[in-house]
Amino acid sequence: MNEQAILQELVALLEASGVTVRGEPLGGSGGGLCMVKGKPIFFLDTEAPSIVAAVLCAEAVPKVADIEQIYIKPQIRQFIEDHSNQKT
Repeated sequence: MNEQAILQELVALLEASGVTVRGEPLGGSGGGLCMVKGKPIFFLDTEAPSIVAAVLCAEAVPKVADIEQIYIKPQIRQFIEDHSNQKT
């Protein structure tokens, strides 16, 4: 699975968890999860390489979803576990 496909899967997981994902030009290495008026928003840096954006998404997914309770494709689950501070 290539980096773009991993990124798409991670974005879909965020959206399925109730997170609004907004693509914004942030200089190539920014972005991440934040709360705005009590609602989770993930800013996806449109200038960042796919792998950088995917790592940021992988760090955010366990913060908004119980990854042990939902189906995640094995390659995506491994990517999350490899790049997340919240190891399962």
